[in-house]
Amino acid sequence: MHNFHIPVLGLAFSIDTPLKVARYGISSVVSIVDDELVERMREFHTREHNDEYIPIKKNEHDYRARRIRAYLDMLNTYVTKQMLALKQQPFSQGYDIDRYFEMLPDGSPLKQKYVLMQNTGDAELKHKLEQQLRNEMQPGSIDVNIMAKVDKMNFDKDGHSTGEINTDALAALRGFAQSGLNASVILSAGMNPRLYSYLEEFSDFFPDADGNTRKRVILKVSDYRSALIQAKFLAKKGIWVHEFRIESGLNCGGHAFATDGLLLGPILQEFNEKRQEMFNELQAMYLQALNGKGYSVVNNPSTRISVQGGIGTAAENSFLLEHYALDATGWGSPFLLVPEATNVDEETLHQLTEAKPDDFYVSAASPLGVLFNNFKPASIQQLRLKRIMAHRPGSPCTKKYLCTNTEFTAEPICTASRQYQHLKIEQLMAANLPVDELYRQIHEVTEKICLCEGLAVSAYIKNNLLKPRENKAVAICPGPNLAYFKATYSLDEMVNHIYGKLNLLKNVSRPNLFINELNLYLEYLNKEVARSVNNMNTKKEKYLDKFRQQLQQGIDYYKALIPQISNQTREYLQEMQTMLQTCEAQLNAIA
Repeated sequence: MHNFHIPVLGLAFSIDTPLKVARYGISSVVSIVDDELVERMREFHTREHNDEYIPIKKNEHDYRARRIRAYLDMLNTYVTKQMLALKQQPFSQGYDIDRYFEMLPDGSPLKQKYVLMQNTGDAELKHKLEQQLRNEMQPGSIDVNIMAKVDKMNFDKDGHSTGEINTDALAALRGFAQSGLNASVILSAGMNPRLYSYLEEFSDFFPDADGNTRKRVILKVSDYRSALIQAKFLAKKGIWVHEFRIESGLNCGGHAFATDGLLLGPILQEFNEKRQEMFNELQAMYLQALNGKGYSVVNNPSTRISVQGGIGTAAENSFLLEHYALDATGWGSPFLLVPEATNVDEETLHQLTEAKPDDFYVSAASPLGVLFNNFKPASIQQLRLKRIMAHRPGSPCTKKYLCTNTEFTAEPICTASRQYQHLKIEQLMAANLPVDELYRQIHEVTEKICLCEGLAVSAYIKNNLLKPRENKAVAICPGPNLAYFKATYSLDEMVNHIYGKLNLLKNVSRPNLFINELNLYLEYLNKEVARSVNNMNTKKEKYLDKFRQQLQQGIDYYKALIPQISNQTREYLQEMQTMLQTCEAQLNAIA
């Protein structure tokens, strides 16, 4: 229904977004990392609907997968009920059925039919069009996200492994696969062969007798090469990638996966130029694998390509869709400022609207060892500093989703935990390091924060679910693009902004998204050079040189692209050109 989607937002910020936007035809993505969060939100919404809640306890068999399945089935049930109720509402009386069609893009055939229905004076035609509109209404998709790196092994009370199929990622996939959803799983954070191979165990990922696939795979990718490698791995198993969701390496929310200097524009160009070539290669592998498994193919598969990360205006949105022949865009961080769509507590919401650009920064705060978009005023930062001042750095580790470190223990522990940080600081103190180096390394250790608790608690606060003595420090991970949005908005306002019917950034000075991303990469390169200057080696030198060369190639690409941007003013393009020249001078200075 719409040509944009709402990507996954942390753990809790979009945990129940489908219940708020799917009935308007808007697709969104739910994180299924945290089964405790999922279970508590299932209890909350079940009781809100006056339905019976039957808990799934941690001592029950396969509890993680069963909790996730139950939650997704609940979302599906309630969204289905919402749609049935919506279709029964009368038109033109201020009900949500009109809101559904008003929010659609003007170019949508369904929107045009709605406008015709409103304006016709023919009562018989009006009635006929109303019935057609009701029949054609579809909810947005309830999609899920699995971060491939969050896949720890689990152990029973005796310390024995519960087996590979009970790792966190595989159990989450099983919960989704066994649910009644007709939807997609977004696989992110790189390839996990164990997880990807597990897809073969579920028939819903293969076409049925009518050629339809109930469960579809979307890959979140940062460049063409990695996308092709992952898609070929899956195609050889008979699993089709229904969408490549390209995300800016640094100009995004959540974890940030920097490319080796490859910028978004050239990446999109490569996808556009090689789209058919990729499709042909993958289709041949896919059909051969399906035939080997005994499936008869009725419909040829199709692949969508979308982009997300740093999009801020309707002009940018439409240019990306048209110039690169994309199927959709993703708008994530701006929806954190839409209270009716996401779960952000009042204090954090106020902080976001008052934030300055330098409040948003890329950090090393994630226990996964991956760059993480952070927010300085967030209450979890104040708690982290308070614990350091009390000589008790680190967090109690209760959920253990990010336990990956075995430096000091046989069983993995989390680098944000109090246990790890105590042991690591003791080791550093005994290493006779120079004072400056000691402080630098201790800072790296204590910068880690508990994402399991911090990214979930906002939903508990907003919905009054916080338990006594439960930690209420919020972690939030918006992309830097959010710095330009300075208020809270209704769902209608944000959707109208995306489609150019309203400008929420009027009179706001904001560089083009390509320039914003380029500046982030220049900052990243500067830090890499500074970090390497005292321990430079041939490998590092080659990496930095390749990084610089690819940034220069990106700048050259944008120089040629600017004259092709036809939906911006001459002044805007001149300013973009000037900023590009400044960026090139900064790159030369680094070199």
